[in-house]
Amino acid sequence: MKHLYTLLFCLPFLCIAQDKAEKRLLKKADKIHASAYTVDTHADAPINMMEMEGFDVGAKHNYAEDGTQIDFPRMKEGGMDAMFFAVYLGQGKRTPEANAEAKEKALKIFAKIHEAVKNNADKVSLVTTAKEGYAAHKQGKLGVFIGMENGWPIGTDLSNLKLYYDLGLRYITLAHSFNNDLSDSSGDPQGAEHGGISKLGEACIAEMNRLGIVVDVSHLSDSAFYDVMRLSKVPVFASHSSCRALCDVKRNMTDDMIKLLASKGGVIQINFVADFLKKPSAEVAVSIRTIRMQVQKADATPEDKKKLNAELRQIKYKYPSDVPTVKDVVNHIDHVVKLVGIDHVGIGMDMDGGSDVIGVEDVSKIKNVTIELLRRGYSAKDIKKIWGGNTMRVLAEAEKFSKK
Repeated sequence: MKHLYTLLFCLPFLCIAQDKAEKRLLKKADKIHASAYTVDTHADAPINMMEMEGFDVGAKHNYAEDGTQIDFPRMKEGGMDAMFFAVYLGQGKRTPEANAEAKEKALKIFAKIHEAVKNNADKVSLVTTAKEGYAAHKQGKLGVFIGMENGWPIGTDLSNLKLYYDLGLRYITLAHSFNNDLSDSSGDPQGAEHGGISKLGEACIAEMNRLGIVVDVSHLSDSAFYDVMRLSKVPVFASHSSCRALCDVKRNMTDDMIKLLASKGGVIQINFVADFLKKPSAEVAVSIRTIRMQVQKADATPEDKKKLNAELRQIKYKYPSDVPTVKDVVNHIDHVVKLVGIDHVGIGMDMDGGSDVIGVEDVSKIKNVTIELLRRGYSAKDIKKIWGGNTMRVLAEAEKFSKK
């Protein structure tokens, strides 16, 4: 009984001590975000900008109400300094007519991104280099980089690369969920078509190197990844991938792939899509895969996608134990750091494109990742590398090579 009284007496003091420790942690996270340059390498905000009627990326939205995860006010609130907005098109037919239509659609997405930056010029800048990104940060402005998810809009005309580069494009995910004229995909149900990178893809990589466009290996088949490692003259990155050792899906990278990527100076940016972080039960996996394949169909209407994405969000409430938390995200970061060191891991959340992590429901909550990193003993210097330093190094190296 005496021990019980002692415990009851001590409990309030333990709670106070824990509360103080938590406040110190939050204060440290705030300090890191105030000085760090935080960059996310894959953001699908343009999908909402193009398809949601009345959606304004310059106005604050509510995830619980409309399911959106990114807008400029929430970026500012969360301490996210820059994001690579994705020019994304689901793979369609590979005919000259379809390729021309893909190019036209891509140009409209570029125009929408430029328009959004122009409409918010007092607080946002379009940035294309590490130097420009850091300069915008010093001015207190958010940065919008541009990446392209799926090389389909290139078609078979590599002169399109210079056109897109001039519009601000600085990385290309060569393929998406299906094979295209450049590369095999990890997700194509028909399997390999080129045995990796096609001959056109080889020429595309050489031209990307020449221009200073980073090659992105996310979504590629294993063979295509190894081809990129052989072909690219500069470091590459996996803009939104995770670790296959922790979650055994083809979209993720094996330890051997991560080691090779790192040996050539590359970076893997951890993806926040639930089924790439934590293997769900068979029932949930089938549900997620079925819905996602429907979302990615080229002929899916905006209304179809809105309904399907709402169904994806509902899975979290139906099966909470199958949905990853911030701890699962940092488990993947830990794995990369233990495998190849702190210089080869970053963040590519895939928000508004499937990201679904409890604790980081939208971009305003990214500090929860920093807090978990602090809990695990990462230094401020390490966290700054993870949140942007490593990615900016690869971008700068691609630019430097292009100037030779």
